Amino acid sequence: MSKSIKTHWQRVYAEKKPTQVSWYQPVPEKSLQLIRATGIAKDEPILDAGGGASTLVDNLLKDGYTDISVLDISGKALERSRARLGDSAEAVNWIESDVTEFEPPRQYALWHDRAVFHFLTESSDRDKYVNVVCRALLPGGHLVLATFGPQGPKRCSGLDVQRYGIEDLQELVGDRFDLRSHELNEHETPMGSAQQFLYSWWQAGS
Repeated sequence: MSKSIKTHWQRVYAEKKPTQVSWYQPVPEKSLQLIRATGIAKDEPILDAGGGASTLVDNLLKDGYTDISVLDISGKALERSRARLGDSAEAVNWIESDVTEFEPPRQYALWHDRAVFHFLTESSDRDKYVNVVCRALLPGGHLVLATFGPQGPKRCSGLDVQRYGIEDLQELVGDRFDLRSHELNEHETPMGSAQQFLYSWWQAGS
């Protein structure tokens, strides 16, 4: 992704409160359900890709998970979460990076993404993303991936997006991960409209 994408997201989070963006969830229930379903221990490392201003980190901390990293291209988004969490932010590893250029400093038991993958409209960026995830996950690690579904929006936050059915995702990641579950889910935006998401849980080979 280009510098213009970073500029775009910096502007979004400078101009809008996290509660004003269409993907905002006070409690990301489906993500939490899938993360719990993986059965990882509370002290195993989790990375939330594109998690900048998301409340997932708040809820993971409340659940007792102790090794959480949040990655986002926008430093403004990360600042929003740090301010919201207050002293609890010190327990989180904050990473400002373009996910397609991310060099994992360690390996994680779980990679979660509800915010990034559907914005990768170029096949080269999708390939880079999958390669990063493969390097970042421990053997047997889990990928919890939520994208816009087949009936989801065609654009979001002023950018084109890629919509997915489960067959599309299987073509992209199915040769490296085993599909554990998938489900279409309707998200109600703060503005009262509906967005279709496809939630999927994958596991790397051990």
